[in-house]
Amino acid sequence: CMNYTFPSSYAWGNFTVLAVGIWAIVQRDSLDAILMFLTGLLLTVLTDIIHVSIFYPSNNHPSDLKRFSLGMAIFSLLLKPVSCYLVYRMYRERGGE
Repeated sequence: CMNYTFPSSYAWGNFTVLAVGIWAIVQRDSLDAILMFLTGLLLTVLTDIIHVSIFYPSNNHPSDLKRFSLGMAIFSLLLKPVSCYLVYRMYRERGGE
């Protein structure tokens, strides 16, 4: 987000899901909060794939900062299915169907 490799929609989407996740953690009895967090995580998986595929640099020698930024975006994308699974387990514990 700090390298301007991706547009601002990448940062806004991920930070919004982070804010909903904090809300879901704070309100332990809210089923809606955890469901919104799970839905947001699933949507950001799709949008992250689109952002990385569209904005990946086409030149062969990107700067170290761009490579680090892209590596962290890909690492975040790889961790999101694990996060989705853990949030789904929290959803089931809170009484979700």
